[in-house]
Amino acid sequence: MADHYQNNIYNQGDYPLQEDDAASDVTEGHDEEDQMYEGEYQGIPHPDDTKAAQRAACSAASDLEELSEQYEYIMEECGHGKFQWMLFIVLGLALMADGVECFVVAFVLPSAEKDLCLSNAEKGMLGLIVFLSMMVGAFLWGGLADKVGRRQCLILALSINCIFAFMSSLAQGYSFFLFFRLLSGIGIGGTAPIVYSYFSEFLQMNKRGEHLSWLCMFWMIGGIYASFTAWGIIPRYGWGFSMGTEFQFHAWRVFVLVAALPAIASLVGLTFMPESPRFLLENGKHDDAWMILKQVHDTNWRAKGQPEKVFTVVHIKTPKTTEDGFFEVQSATRTPVQRWAVRSLTLCKLVCFLPYNIRFATLFMAVIWFCMAFSFYGLSVWFPDMIKHLQHEEYVSKVQVMSSTHKRNMIFDFPLENQIHEEVEYIRDKFINIEMKSVKFKDSLFEDCHFENIRSSETVFENCTIHSTVFYNTDLWEAKFIDCEMENTTFEHNKHGCHLDTAKENDVLIYLVSFLGSLAVLPGNIISALYMEKIGRVKIIGGSMLISAGCTFFLFLSFSQSAIIALQCLFCGVSAAAWNGIEVVTVELYPASKRATASGVLNALCKLAAVLSSSIFASCVGITKAIPILLSFTALVCGGLVALNLPDTQQKILQ
Repeated sequence: MADHYQNNIYNQGDYPLQEDDAASDVTEGHDEEDQMYEGEYQGIPHPDDTKAAQRAACSAASDLEELSEQYEYIMEECGHGKFQWMLFIVLGLALMADGVECFVVAFVLPSAEKDLCLSNAEKGMLGLIVFLSMMVGAFLWGGLADKVGRRQCLILALSINCIFAFMSSLAQGYSFFLFFRLLSGIGIGGTAPIVYSYFSEFLQMNKRGEHLSWLCMFWMIGGIYASFTAWGIIPRYGWGFSMGTEFQFHAWRVFVLVAALPAIASLVGLTFMPESPRFLLENGKHDDAWMILKQVHDTNWRAKGQPEKVFTVVHIKTPKTTEDGFFEVQSATRTPVQRWAVRSLTLCKLVCFLPYNIRFATLFMAVIWFCMAFSFYGLSVWFPDMIKHLQHEEYVSKVQVMSSTHKRNMIFDFPLENQIHEEVEYIRDKFINIEMKSVKFKDSLFEDCHFENIRSSETVFENCTIHSTVFYNTDLWEAKFIDCEMENTTFEHNKHGCHLDTAKENDVLIYLVSFLGSLAVLPGNIISALYMEKIGRVKIIGGSMLISAGCTFFLFLSFSQSAIIALQCLFCGVSAAAWNGIEVVTVELYPASKRATASGVLNALCKLAAVLSSSIFASCVGITKAIPILLSFTALVCGGLVALNLPDTQQKILQ
């Protein structure tokens, strides 16, 4: 086989120039003095023009097959070494930035909701905007990467992410923060489909599965980085500065900046990396591709101590793309209507660019991506929310109830927490310099009382009678008095805006759960990387999804926080292997001219599933466990069974 490839690669004379072939096809039998085609003025393409386009498409398909074989041999000659590892780090940082983006809003919300005075609806929109923006970004950048180039699009996507992440850290209002996070997400949404396509085109066949799986590990590292830095920064609310009352820069804003560091590092590294030579060859840039391949070859062999090894490739077959074919046909047409007709006909053919078996496999991949994302992201939201719900139930179970008592001339200068005061009479009492947390005053009387410098959370007055009472410098406003009767009551110097409750809102549990979940992915990544070539992609995807489905059933038996955390770690570890296999098959299934586009569409479908599942699962917390568990189980079983019918791409040359 090597001799066959060498004869094809090294002998430039074996390949007639593409331009000559194309010219002969278009002009063969053409006589400018022939009678004009009578359908020309009706906008109907000449039959010879249509045949020429068909011949160009067939020729391009044949050329692509030859290019795939040649390119695989060239990558074997370049070897796997220093260059691939440098690119691995740079692209890994970009993938790490993608992982960080999924956690940023979740981590900053407990602090940002107080800083920005967010309602529940606004918090929900911020949570969804992450996945919606990444869905748009995946679809947009995936398509552009096949037209403009992998490296250039990745640089643009990361630049947009960095710029608007910085802007969001400075935003003082909800609208601007939402808008900047939207644009930041659109930028980072393009990294995953581009990164895998970009890196795969520098790998030889027997290295693809393993090294793409190692690359997937950076997404997990992004989750660990986000949770660890959030844990270390956000609870330190004293970090930061303020400029009057109009500009506040607190610790959660510092975290938003720190979260952008992987994207910045990847952006810097990409300036030293070349474009994918396979993309350049697909677009007829033979000389540029040859120079990059020589650079890869020389970098690897110098690092291995063999600088004398010569890059022996002289010429690489450059395919004539279908677009070249229909542009040449258009040059033979003589009216705008004809040009439009030929272009439309050719574009319709390009829609069906894939053979039947790959189109069928694409349907399978769409089902697998959707099912896996639906269960994974849905449970990722459900796990921490369930833990919070269990904590809240435990907290409520310890509530202190005070009823039918009289308090006269007392000074309350100690915190009130998790209490219910029912039918209590307060006469000439003072509440000074205290915090009230989860306190409910019900059917109580306040006579000649004084509230001063009060900070509260989840505190309400329900059906109370309040006479001759003063509220001075408190955050007790109208919404906290429900069906209350007030007489001679005054509110002076009320606190405006929202106030952070550091003890409650920055509970380390949210960081700990995310940290453990991300860390649990590590074993799944390692096992899938080591056995991707031995077990096979299809078995890893199908087996991991079915095992994950089994894990979800144990959730019916989980009634404690520790049990839910343990099952979350088990689920994340097993599902990591499935994700790795899915990413590898997606890269290997499609030709280079459509690889990033297909990956972008499937990633967009993934984010759509994340939006749906996170909304459904979050609404079930505290109501029922059955719906999230059964939905996850069904999705994983369906996806796993479909995965077992995927074509085997393990020994497939990258098209």
